[in-house]
Amino acid sequence: MSAAARLVTRTAGLRVHVVAARRGPAPARLTAMLHQAGVALAPPTEASARDTVVVAVAATVEDALAAAPPTAHRLLTVCDTVSPTALRRAIGAGALAVLRSADLTPDQLLAAVHDAHHGIGRIPYTALVQLLGGADGQRRGGAPPAPPALTARQTAVLGLMAEGHGNAVIARKLSCSEHTVKNVIYELMARLQVRNRAHAVAHAVRHGLV
Repeated sequence: MSAAARLVTRTAGLRVHVVAARRGPAPARLTAMLHQAGVALAPPTEASARDTVVVAVAATVEDALAAAPPTAHRLLTVCDTVSPTALRRAIGAGALAVLRSADLTPDQLLAAVHDAHHGIGRIPYTALVQLLGGADGQRRGGAPPAPPALTARQTAVLGLMAEGHGNAVIARKLSCSEHTVKNVIYELMARLQVRNRAHAVAHAVRHGLV
C-alpha cells in the first residue's frame, strides 16, 4: 500500500472541530496540520455529534475544558502547560488526550485524533510520569539507584520514544532502519531492566535520562 493510500485509509471518516479559548495558542497551526493530513473540519453545529473529535486549544487544561462544548463525546486538549492536577481534571472530564502545544507534531496530532475517533486515549509519557508521582525509591524514602550509562544512539531513541514517536518515525529521524531501532530498543529494555516502552520512558524521565 502506498503512503498516500495509507493516509487516506487513516483519515477516512475523521471529522474534527477545533475550538480555541480566548487566551492561549491560536488554532491556525492545528487546523493547518489537519488540512494537510486530509482531515475534514466540522462546523460548530456538528461539535456534539458522536463521530466528531473536538480539539480544544488553550493556554491551560482548565481553559481548554471551559472552551470545549459540554456535549463533546470525543475531546482532545492542546495546551501550553499541563500539571498533574490539571491532567487528573481533564481525565475526570472525559478528555481522551492531553497534548502539549510546544511538543506537538503533525504525526502526533493525527495519531491522537485517529485514536480519539476510535475511543482510545493518548496521554504523553512525561505527563503520565508526573501524574503517577516521583521515583519508586523516593516514594519509599530512599535514594533511587544511579541509572546505567547509555550510548548516544540509545539516548536519541529514548528521547524520541518519550515524544511519543513510533519506530518508523524514529528510524526516519535518525536516518536508520526500523530493524536498527528495534535492536536499540531491545538493548534499552535490557540495560534499564524495564518491561515495555512506557516503562522505559517513565524510568528515563524519573532518572533524568531524557
